Amino acid sequence: MPTAPTDQAAQDQAELATRITAKRNVAARSVAAALVMCLLKLVTGIFTGSIGLISEAAHSSVDLVASTITYFAVSESDKPADDIHTYGHGRFETLSALIESLIMLGSCFWIIEVAVRRIINNHVELHLTPWPFVVLVLSIFVDFSRSRALRRVAISADSQALAADAVHFGTDLWSSVAVLIGLVAYWAGERWHIAWLNLADPIAALIVSTIILYVTISLARRTIDDLMDAAPKQTRRDLLRSLSSIEHLLTIDRVRLRRSGNRYFADLSLGLERNLTFQRTQKVVDDATAAVQHLLPEADVVINTVPVAANTESIFDRVRAVAARSNLAIHDVSVRNFNGRLAVEQHIEVDETLPLRDAHDMVTRIEAEMLREVPEISSILTHIESEQATIERAATEAATDERNRSLEARLRTVARSFPEIIDVHDVRVSRARDSGASPFDDRLQISCHCTLPDVLPMSRVHQVITALETAFKLDSPQVHHLLIHPEPATDNQR
Repeated sequence: MPTAPTDQAAQDQAELATRITAKRNVAARSVAAALVMCLLKLVTGIFTGSIGLISEAAHSSVDLVASTITYFAVSESDKPADDIHTYGHGRFETLSALIESLIMLGSCFWIIEVAVRRIINNHVELHLTPWPFVVLVLSIFVDFSRSRALRRVAISADSQALAADAVHFGTDLWSSVAVLIGLVAYWAGERWHIAWLNLADPIAALIVSTIILYVTISLARRTIDDLMDAAPKQTRRDLLRSLSSIEHLLTIDRVRLRRSGNRYFADLSLGLERNLTFQRTQKVVDDATAAVQHLLPEADVVINTVPVAANTESIFDRVRAVAARSNLAIHDVSVRNFNGRLAVEQHIEVDETLPLRDAHDMVTRIEAEMLREVPEISSILTHIESEQATIERAATEAATDERNRSLEARLRTVARSFPEIIDVHDVRVSRARDSGASPFDDRLQISCHCTLPDVLPMSRVHQVITALETAFKLDSPQVHHLLIHPEPATDNQR
């Protein structure tokens, strides 16, 4: 139906809007959760004097800042590309991850400094109430639910910022467990008078800071890699392996990958056989694009193709490649060996309106290029032919009917002298005039279909057709051109 593409586009837009809304909603809920837990931990830590709980509040404050940055990052990163940000706004997510890394580093150093000072001074005094335990258990529950929700949306939307936020809430969960264990150990030491357990709270703070430091280093490494456009090594290896299996692809000169938000950009330079047609070249480009997008879905792929001479090219291929580079039609190329020196004879078609001087200069230049690129050739003889640009007009006058029937009969008579020719059919007589010629300079032309045995080699087919054309022109010199289309016998069975 005509409306199908429109419906599909509308569906894609709806799915995109749904993903954007989901990203923003989960980011907003993470901000709210981080704010509430940060305040609860801070207030409880101050009243109890627990450095572990205060360090947890610092960790939650980091998550609060990170979640706030993430919320604005996911809002900005979904904006489409514009004249200034040609790769889109996905790097906002990478920028937010960089800011989170710096904040987390600062909190790590502060927590470590306070915890080490308390351990050295052996001065730890806590005022335990049920509230720290309640807050920590609540924090563990909130962190678990937030981490799962963020990870689920991050995977579906392929969001770096949400994935980083999910990691933060996940580490918050384990660090809360560590602080909870430290408080329980401190309480046990106070109850049963075990002195060394009094250091459990600052030790738990050190464990929390170690977790934060580990996450910070991992996050910073990924962020720096993204900012430096580092491509995953395994992804690059898989891509090269996939590309190398594409037919007609000779070399892979350049593979550049970069990531902006949740989208990859690929820039490839591929060396292809230089005698490929435009259609074949486009097929290779399509296959290479599909290979990239199989590994990196929805990647923006730009491919530059470079013509390359294959090792399997023959003399004929190399000669035709030079002519093709100048967009000239070449045919009937023959190569002969005279005492170890190769001589080429070829037919080149040029514009029929081109003056002889210009045509000769063009062909001379082409011959020089062929001699330079194919040093095995010692001499070239070129037959210059005109490439017809006029439009044939069918003969419609009643007076010409008898002449046409006579020419058709004479053509069939000549054809019977060739034993390989089974029949001649679909004979058409027309006239064509050179551009700028007078109305009296019309030229007779005949086209026909010629049936030949299925197993006849093409070399012999060409010989028979050429001989028929020559014999008919001798019989009917008023015919300027005879165009013969060979057909196998099986195609004409009735």
